[in-house]
Amino acid sequence: MTVLFPKWTNKLPAVLALGAAAMGLFVVFAVSFWFSPYHTDVGYQPHQPIAYSHALHAGALGMDCRYCHRMVEEGPHATIPDAETCLGCHRHVLKDSIALKLLRDQAGADARGDGPPIEWVKVHLLPDYAYFNHAVHIRVGVGCASCHGRIDQMEFVRQAEPLSMGWCLECHRNPTAHIRPAGVSVTQMDWLPTEASIAAARRQLEWQGENPPELNPPTHCAACHR
Repeated sequence: MTVLFPKWTNKLPAVLALGAAAMGLFVVFAVSFWFSPYHTDVGYQPHQPIAYSHALHAGALGMDCRYCHRMVEEGPHATIPDAETCLGCHRHVLKDSIALKLLRDQAGADARGDGPPIEWVKVHLLPDYAYFNHAVHIRVGVGCASCHGRIDQMEFVRQAEPLSMGWCLECHRNPTAHIRPAGVSVTQMDWLPTEASIAAARRQLEWQGENPPELNPPTHCAACHR
């Protein structure tokens, strides 16, 4: 009787099954790692129209974040300063610098009411279907560095955290390390949690009195998807 297939082909189905399983595992690993915000978003550092140094302004000079991002305590958005805010200092400091020509031109255009605004590139991008309110977090003592990293050490701003749904939920489920005690500014970049601050935040979370504190981070879908 003629043998149509060699004996080794008996193992072919098992080899193909193992290969398919290995390929499936590789695809799952590749998607979970290379498509994760930890890989795709962290480190994003776009080129800006003006080389503004946060390391100089927020770091060396100690400027408060709220001088420029002045709506951060009042609404969902931090807002970007207009040219007039910047010129509050730069009409006297480096007022003739070539690097600030675009800023001076923008101030002139604003005064005349013409010309497009400076096209700053947004660094921390959230999808349209995700709602985030800066003021709510500021009011309960979540500092800027918790989400944005050490901005005061960045020459050019980059994304320091993934800002993914899982990352946000991890904080909402256990926010105690990010809640600053009264008297510690949310803009103090070098603040680190202590056992006392964590214990105080935990007491706020567990409070069941008649006037519960504002600290009550939601984990239901409608909190962020409205």
